[in-house]
Amino acid sequence: MDAAFTEEQDGIRRTLRGLLRERCGPDEVKAAVRTAPGHDHALWRLLARQLGLPGLALPPEVGGVGCGPTELALACEEAGRALLPSPLTATAVLAAPLVDRLGTGAQRAELLPRIADGGLTAALAVPGAELGRVLGLTGGDRGGAWAGGGRAGGVQARECGRGGGAAGDWRLYGQVDQVFDGHSAGLLLVAARTGGYTRGRTLLFLVRAGAPGLARTRLTALDETRPQGRIELRDVPAEPLGNPDGGGGVGGAGAGGGVAPAEALARLGATAAAALAAEAVGAADAALGRTVEYVRTREQFGRPIGSFQAVKHRLAEVYVRVEEARSAAYYAAWAAGRSAAVSGRGPDTGAAVASGLALATALEAQLAAAGAAVQLHGGIGFTWEHDAHLYVKRAASDELLFGPVHRLRAHAAELEGLFAQPEGSGAAIDGHLVRKAVTV
Repeated sequence: MDAAFTEEQDGIRRTLRGLLRERCGPDEVKAAVRTAPGHDHALWRLLARQLGLPGLALPPEVGGVGCGPTELALACEEAGRALLPSPLTATAVLAAPLVDRLGTGAQRAELLPRIADGGLTAALAVPGAELGRVLGLTGGDRGGAWAGGGRAGGVQARECGRGGGAAGDWRLYGQVDQVFDGHSAGLLLVAARTGGYTRGRTLLFLVRAGAPGLARTRLTALDETRPQGRIELRDVPAEPLGNPDGGGGVGGAGAGGGVAPAEALARLGATAAAALAAEAVGAADAALGRTVEYVRTREQFGRPIGSFQAVKHRLAEVYVRVEEARSAAYYAAWAAGRSAAVSGRGPDTGAAVASGLALATALEAQLAAAGAAVQLHGGIGFTWEHDAHLYVKRAASDELLFGPVHRLRAHAAELEGLFAQPEGSGAAIDGHLVRKAVTV
């Protein structure tokens, strides 16, 4: 691994940081989250025009920039540093790669250029389980049983007729909560169960904004900078993503090549976790920087409080955690990009392990930096009006949405085979107990 970034990668980071410093300060963030979509639409279009942010990791033939997971992680780090309220995570990290991998040639040609130029935002709706399990970060199955359907809840898909998978041949019924930007996205990728719960399969469906029977509500979220919505589907017409008979896309280079949607989601987990880890590192670094600046100027007993040894030690510990998380996030992004380039399909087990551990480390660093920011700001840090509470809410929300940390680490250990028992050994029962104790 070459730890040095290229000139292009440094340029992406530098340009995005400068733009967000001018257009996305704390006051702008607070104003943006109170709008109907929960983000500054004009800023999002500017980021799309100047930097190609929505299509950063999409291939050039569909209007993308043609970069990889490392560049996407660097962009997410700067977005996290500014606590940017935007469709970046929902659209560029989660939804667009699935359209690129699973979509038919016609779907890719129609949707991806519009996503790349910022004109279309997308959201991934996965019912019945936390996002970490669906992406294969905290365990779970790759058969898609988490999608529910029927008496199990979730979303049920019903085929109404034949017609090559065109919109209107399928109907969706169910409800999905906690969908990133689900209340405002122009395109929804809904995971639904078809054919019953026990013998069925999970497919991804495209649902357009304004479809009959679709109701969307913005939820009150702990972290306002990451808006979430509830999606209610009542016999909503939908179009399967890719070829439902083949189990995957039939499009160009990015097509799924027969990969089942649940498997594609699990493969996406490594790249998504690297981007989310980098985003958490950016937020943690910003919280630490603000705290260091404050303790340099805040005086007590005639001297800056940053000169006290206890404060120095606390900040040094947070700094080490942030740098550790940054290194882990960069390595995870590199590993995801390398394995995808080698296999041509997606991240392998090694990349999945690296990404899961990187996300766990970053979530812990973010919590530590946010906690130190509140405590070392003293009484003002606990007030609702202070910016420190934005970082606390982001840290707590990310832990709930993508963790918990111990599950991320336990699943990475299982993927690495740390709990595997020698063949023919009599320790199988003990091994089962160890696995159960770690994952609970």
